[in-house]
Amino acid sequence: QVQLVESGGGLVQAGDSLRLSCVASGRTFSSYHMGWFRQAPGKEREFVGAINWSGGSTSYADSVKGRFTISRDDAKNTVYLQMNSLKPEDTAVYYCAASTYYTYLKKGTADSWGQGTQVTVSS
Repeated sequence: QVQLVESGGGLVQAGDSLRLSCVASGRTFSSYHMGWFRQAPGKEREFVGAINWSGGSTSYADSVKGRFTISRDDAKNTVYLQMNSLKPEDTAVYYCAASTYYTYLKKGTADSWGQGTQVTVSS
């Protein structure tokens, strides 16, 4: 397993951009598919997006498609979530996750989870 630490959250205004980072420990990061999830107060955790181990395939929730972009830098053991045109409904704790199964990752099953980083978007 890998250990994951997210950073980059904060308070922004609607329409602003933010980039989240998730740094993984361990030398096997490049073999993991990586995903981002979020959980708003009183709601269940939901899938935001995922990137496969090679970076050649990405998948996004309809609610963020066209606004959010996932990328990875295996040399830095880091996966990023670039969030543009943020909306108040994007307010949530954002978690990154790692899995050896891409399909299961998109459904919320992961080998490792980070502790989360808060993103708050004011209107």
